[in-house]
Amino acid sequence: MTSTSTPAAGHAAQSNYYKPSRTMRALRFGLTTSQRLWPALGVRAAYRLFGTPLPPKWLYRGQGPGAEWRREGWAFEDASVGIYHLAAQDSGAESAPVVLLVHGWGGHAGQMLLLAQAVAAAGLRPVLLELPAHGRSAGTMSNSPQFARAIAYVTARLAADGHALRAAVAHSLGANGLALAAARGLPAERLVLLAPPASPREYTRYFAHTFGLNEATRLSMQRLFESREGVLMPQLEPAAVGPRIAQPTLIVHDRDDRVNRFADAEAYRDAIAGARLVATQGWGHRRILKEAEVLAQVTRFVAAD
Repeated sequence: MTSTSTPAAGHAAQSNYYKPSRTMRALRFGLTTSQRLWPALGVRAAYRLFGTPLPPKWLYRGQGPGAEWRREGWAFEDASVGIYHLAAQDSGAESAPVVLLVHGWGGHAGQMLLLAQAVAAAGLRPVLLELPAHGRSAGTMSNSPQFARAIAYVTARLAADGHALRAAVAHSLGANGLALAAARGLPAERLVLLAPPASPREYTRYFAHTFGLNEATRLSMQRLFESREGVLMPQLEPAAVGPRIAQPTLIVHDRDDRVNRFADAEAYRDAIAGARLVATQGWGHRRILKEAEVLAQVTRFVAAD
């Protein structure tokens, strides 16, 4: 693993988030048909699918952090969030600084387990956040702005309970939400963005291409998203949020990531003053959450005085 300031490659990697399958073909057929026969219905159906985490959360309900973690369910908006505390720290580490760990789109709290264990070994208090519509949390739809609101809400409740937030670490779309929350004043001392996506607006274009949507449907879907969330998609991008982030920030991204482009990480590095980008090679989008070198780098960063 090495630090990098090398310019992005001339072309973006093709995302493989929506892998070809019988289900994807059926969804594409349904969306293109409704788009043609009933355009307004096509927009609503596209918006719902765009906001539905995949794979479905019930596939991961048995893959939580484990019995050594105590779960709390907190109501949030029209859904809920799940909070996991390491049970062994309930009495001995009440005053230890908290590191909030946030999974990505279609993920679950258990994916951050190895990093949580490394953080605990460094004398900090890991808290795992399971976002709305993910894992065991209630809800069927979510998005990056809701991720940001959930992170801010959980952080505020932890602070009200006397827990200082040393750092927040988030993966993939969770990192996009974390950056937005930080730009809005999240009281974390340090930030770590793991494999962040830069542009929800560009992702709508990939989504539209995957499901055969025309530009009119894509744009209407984007505007429906914006009207319901009260934020324009360009306001979620690094150029908009980065200059408002004051915390020391570490970014880790793999050059072979086939979900989010390496150029996305470079965009965050360039937009956040003093941010450091660490490039990895050959680990892809999710494996970086398990690699010992990444765990060590992130732990040293969040534990530093």
